Amino acid sequence: MTNIDPKIMERAQAWLTDQYDEETRKKVQELIDNDPNELTESFYRNLEFGTGGLRGIMGVGTNRMNIYTVAMATQGFANYIKMMNPGEKELRVAIAYDCRNNSPAFANITADVMSANGIKVYLFDCLRPTPELSFAVRELHCHAGVMVTASHNPKEYNGYKAYWNDGGQLISPHDKNVIAEVEKITDPSMVNFKRKPELITMLDERFDDIYLEKVFGLSLSLDLIKKHKDLKIVYTPIHGTGRRLVPEILKRKGFENVYCVEEQMVVDGDFPTVKSPNPEEPAAMALAVKKAQEVNADLVLATDPDADRVGCAVKNEQGEFILLNGNQAASVFLYYLLTRWNELGKLTGKEFVVKTIVTTELLFEIAKKYNVDRYDVLTGFKYIASKILELEGKKQFIGGGEESYGYLAGDFVRDKDAVIATSLLAEAMAWAAEQGKTFYELLCDIYREFGLYKEKLVSLTKKGISGVEEIKAMMARFRETPPTEICGEKIVEIRDYKTLEAKNLSSGKVTPINLPKSDVLQFFTESGSKISIRPSGTEPKIKFYFSMKGKIDGSLEASMKALDEKLEAAAALLIK
Repeated sequence: MTNIDPKIMERAQAWLTDQYDEETRKKVQELIDNDPNELTESFYRNLEFGTGGLRGIMGVGTNRMNIYTVAMATQGFANYIKMMNPGEKELRVAIAYDCRNNSPAFANITADVMSANGIKVYLFDCLRPTPELSFAVRELHCHAGVMVTASHNPKEYNGYKAYWNDGGQLISPHDKNVIAEVEKITDPSMVNFKRKPELITMLDERFDDIYLEKVFGLSLSLDLIKKHKDLKIVYTPIHGTGRRLVPEILKRKGFENVYCVEEQMVVDGDFPTVKSPNPEEPAAMALAVKKAQEVNADLVLATDPDADRVGCAVKNEQGEFILLNGNQAASVFLYYLLTRWNELGKLTGKEFVVKTIVTTELLFEIAKKYNVDRYDVLTGFKYIASKILELEGKKQFIGGGEESYGYLAGDFVRDKDAVIATSLLAEAMAWAAEQGKTFYELLCDIYREFGLYKEKLVSLTKKGISGVEEIKAMMARFRETPPTEICGEKIVEIRDYKTLEAKNLSSGKVTPINLPKSDVLQFFTESGSKISIRPSGTEPKIKFYFSMKGKIDGSLEASMKALDEKLEAAAALLIK
């Protein structure tokens, strides 16, 4: 045991005291006796409460997700809620959780601590999607909310997302201020654990109906669904929270052939049928695509464990199922919304759409056609929610999204919503069918009208302290000696979100960027392509987002292949 840092051992031994339960003490002792590496990982630091809340591997220790780290975070959050609402007679929070192992326990300890601090709690009676939690915060006039989820991370992880009274995740200044309060809670003895049952109200399926009625109210083509109700949809919740609400909303809208992937309808935090429950990954979609081939489906939809992201697969011109990336699905999603709003005479000139800066510019090209206002925000759906809040009562939000498979329509939810997205993507399919087209052909029509866009994300992991320095050096190099062209396309504009300046390389003109500072660089070419470089704020990663724009020369398929080759070449050129 001599190779264990004395400070780590001291922290571990503190967890052998009576303020921790017997099972926790036993597990810590086992680590001390048998597993110095895991002991070090579990206790070398405190699990950080970041701007999005907590996320980490489950287990005992200060650097793990467990009832004690969750309770201490909740005490800090409760203190901040009380501090920000002095004199308020009744403070209220909503709490929900997903399918992950320990999620019910973490949600209940959160309810214990919130109620113990005199805060009224609305606690869902079983697992629910993240967007329904966002909706509950607004619908029940809560001061804050907590969602227990690690989204689409591997099964070892869990997390704790903190929401403010607008139903959006914490943004400045609340994010930093909550972190400061959480960091003051250094020991479980500082936590008030004594649950007050009289302050806890359980939310059941009746609340789901309130939410589903709102989702149903976004419908734009119910008459067309009636005509095309036999279209076949395959759906999988990947063992998660979409399992009831997504099939239910599709049924309410009138779709009669919804085939669920039965193996993945089972709620299971071990995610036994996939390596990672992430619909961005082909392996997570494999069972759904297999089912779609068997039933000859028209559309495949998959939601991640907390049902805020949605993946799609459709048949191409050869009848083969292909996976759409997040930008492609977002383009169909927004094109459908805007075109239908226009067809139905709903556009008044006071509507707007929002996307994140790394998301395809195709969304803005579509919005320009209908003279709808367009806003770019930093990466993260909380910034889309913030823009909706800023414009509340002035303009109407139609929809928006981000390249990482998250979309939203309407403003009663303030986070990405896969229940809304699946229902509207299915509607888009029925609308396309009315025109004698498939979902894929609708996407191809968009490309023909606005230009061909293809995207590629490359994520590099640089581990350790040296990795952090390497990422900093890469960003410095791109700033000091930026590329002048990429794959024969001249770069005409550089946007630096660290200095908040956009420079036109032809005129030399510099214009300010009206967004919060962020360590992101973007290069725009004369042809309309865009390359974004962004270090992760939470992991030792640097991400390169390539979005190349091309012309359709000859067949669409050949043009897409040529653009794919250009994407690969651009990635090889920049990432060395």
